[in-house]
Amino acid sequence: MSTPTKSIQVTLKNPPTEFINPNFGESNSTFAIKEQEIPDLKDGEILIKTRLISNDPTQRGWIRRKGSKRYYVDPIEIGNPMESLAIGEVLESKSTTYKKGDLINGKFYWADFAIVNESQIFNKIDQSLGLPLEYYLSVFGMTSLTALFGLTEAGGLKKYLGDEKPKDLTVLVSAASGATGSVVVQIAKHLLGATKVLGISGSDEKCKWVESLGADKCFNYKDSNYQNQISEYLGDSLVNVYFDNVGGEISNFALTKMAKFGTVISCGSISTYNSSTPPSITNWGEITVNSLSVNGFIVFDYFAKFQEGVQILSNAVKEGKIKVTNAYHVDSLEGNDEIAKFEQIPKIWTQLFNDNKPNGKLITKVA
Repeated sequence: MSTPTKSIQVTLKNPPTEFINPNFGESNSTFAIKEQEIPDLKDGEILIKTRLISNDPTQRGWIRRKGSKRYYVDPIEIGNPMESLAIGEVLESKSTTYKKGDLINGKFYWADFAIVNESQIFNKIDQSLGLPLEYYLSVFGMTSLTALFGLTEAGGLKKYLGDEKPKDLTVLVSAASGATGSVVVQIAKHLLGATKVLGISGSDEKCKWVESLGADKCFNYKDSNYQNQISEYLGDSLVNVYFDNVGGEISNFALTKMAKFGTVISCGSISTYNSSTPPSITNWGEITVNSLSVNGFIVFDYFAKFQEGVQILSNAVKEGKIKVTNAYHVDSLEGNDEIAKFEQIPKIWTQLFNDNKPNGKLITKVA
């Protein structure tokens, strides 16, 4: 293709305090669209064509209002393009590492074309393996690495990756049908050898899928009796490790089910992301009286271990311990009008916070 001279970008218009407004052209629209000239490349810069965009709950924190709370990255400035983990194809390069035709994985933008710096790139994708590009945003991507490092590093379960297996280990996972939770289930059961893996998800259908991945039982939190169901299932036994993706009411309850010296892995709190009311933990006393460890983490805490992690995940996929069938869902941008196509991007992303979220990893196909 000829070198593009303009790019279409979805930019931040109004940092939301509560739920995102994914519609365009309204006074409280979260995003806007602009078309702009592509400048000349500087040393160390690369022009990419965006191929696939990752949709992640953590992006909600990237568009928070300035000064609203501490976070692991600075908020996106109003008028700047929305950021996203993505896969791009190199069209032009002033880099000594990446050349035209390379497929690269990194933190890029909601845009058709973009200039990125080498520092934004995580790695070059080995195209000789012949694997679908979607694997590199799903089963080999950040959400799977989050599941792996959350369990093995933050959760202290790394010793069970080898021949040693636990004699009695019950793991509870919230948002178990999501991109991270669904991999947590499989790693806990098939790699670490947990004796019991329990999931919590948002429908009976999703729970059946989670059980097909290896969970011993999954509970639908939209059933008003789900807490009693978990208690009855556990009986006199308790949870040793709780992998928390949601926060809120579910996490409050999970604390009451933890065994003495148990571990809570704090990965996310999606139930509170679109609320201006701070999350409330009313069962904090459970942490004290049961000597619980609560370990929060960000996947980039373990950036130096990414290659090792991808190798572990790759081997698990080859051995059938992590399933790739239905592990991701792709929504493509459709239509002849490029602006109208890009207006679909926020609507796809906001599925993460709605009841219609598909199972596994949600990916947007741009080109």
